[in-house]
Amino acid sequence: MDEYNELPQTEEEPEEQEEPRRPGADLYEWLQLFLGCVVAAVVLFNCVARLTRVDGSSMDHTLQHGEVMLIWSLGYTPAQGDIVVLNKTPVILPGWAEPRAIVKRVIAVGGQTVDIDYASGTVYVDGQPLDEPYILEEMYLPYGPTMQGTHWEVPQGSIFVMGDNRNNSTDSRDLQLGPIDNDYILGKAVFALWPMERFGAV
Repeated sequence: MDEYNELPQTEEEPEEQEEPRRPGADLYEWLQLFLGCVVAAVVLFNCVARLTRVDGSSMDHTLQHGEVMLIWSLGYTPAQGDIVVLNKTPVILPGWAEPRAIVKRVIAVGGQTVDIDYASGTVYVDGQPLDEPYILEEMYLPYGPTMQGTHWEVPQGSIFVMGDNRNNSTDSRDLQLGPIDNDYILGKAVFALWPMERFGAV
């Protein structure tokens, strides 16, 4: 008689049946995902970085009218030479229907002095001449009684700004505007996004 080993029999576990999905469950999940993305975008573009468009020619040729830039806000502290975007300034200058947001270059920060020698086209900060290869052309003495100043002391918590197109820029040289409080700084321009031929770091 042949011997054989009988394999132990195993009982198959019954398959778990998936609970039927409730109507609208997929839509609810998509809505959650969409709202999460919206909240993240709002936080990103209000607290960390945002997009802005250049309006006007005061920063030619560094930046051009209509150019779209990415500006960085989170933890930003203004420094000399930075290009910054300023929220609507506290004054309305002639030709402005309302206060405007402006894009300018930081020339000096709080506690520094600014002197301009229009005869030589030189800007001095704390008595030291600035090397400014970025300006569009030689700077001339502007017309108008509010643009005749040549010496400024920048208050603490403020910045002195100028456009790179010095002969076509409303900036801190205008006595009606003057140094800008740091609270009006939206951030530093870090990247040009559009048009594509301008794409790259600012």
